[in-house]
Amino acid sequence: MNDDELARAIRDRVPYQPIHRRPALRLPGGARVAVWTIVNVENWSPAGAMPRAVLPPPMGQPLLPDVPNWAWHEYGMRVGFWRFLETLAARGLKATFAANGSVCSLYPEACAAAREAGWEFMGHGFVQKPMHRVADQRAAIADTIKAIADFTGTPPRGWESPGLTETVETADLLAELGIEYVADWVLDEQPVPIRTRSGRLISVPYTVEVNDVVISAVQQQPSDEILRRGRDHFDRLYQDGASAPRVMAISIHPYLTGVPHRIKYLEALYDHILGHDAVVMWTGAEILDWHLGQVG
Repeated sequence: MNDDELARAIRDRVPYQPIHRRPALRLPGGARVAVWTIVNVENWSPAGAMPRAVLPPPMGQPLLPDVPNWAWHEYGMRVGFWRFLETLAARGLKATFAANGSVCSLYPEACAAAREAGWEFMGHGFVQKPMHRVADQRAAIADTIKAIADFTGTPPRGWESPGLTETVETADLLAELGIEYVADWVLDEQPVPIRTRSGRLISVPYTVEVNDVVISAVQQQPSDEILRRGRDHFDRLYQDGASAPRVMAISIHPYLTGVPHRIKYLEALYDHILGHDAVVMWTGAEILDWHLGQVG
């Protein structure tokens, strides 16, 4: 497939349609914004290169095992995740739990806590590896679905690829294997359909802006950036949502926003949002069901 064919294949999945030229959507009770939180829980193998790094290797020479950067992530599962659980429970909120399939056996206590809290489980790859580097995508997707179904009793309806990566066939495989919505296509503020060779697949709006990987690990912004950016993001969506409802995603990782110097800013962001009427706090599956009920 040459570059033109590849570009066409991607664009053809999501035909262009401006937000002001669509059939009207309505959130229940006249709400303006549907907000969903995605808690990302991942399997970083200490034997391999880390997906993210906070500490550069000595003299620029990568070393394996990379103990400090693996431990940076592991802290999130030992401590940071539990702060998320407390923060959300204190406000009566449920998250979408984006889980590598392998974490169900690797971090069973965290997965059980999410299940008991009523969080929605969403597939997030089997391990934290770009889809381009997965030897058999179909098997990896199927293994993730099975792991989550075995742990929760229900297969996941949604999918977020590690790093939001997809090859030209990923969307087709997701639809064929029963996934109903995907978070990889960060191109809108309302759900939109994704064309596949068989089956229905919906893009539920995700974010690379109100996302602590971008804020804290990539851009290395101050600790309060998730509050400042998230508050400004929400306020504009709330304004625009008076004429057409919007979806806001808040994407967080235990090793980033679950640390002591950032968690209070996440709590303040939720309190700001919850201080407004005409807002629904949903999971990805609830947003999907609302959308399907609107469009038929």
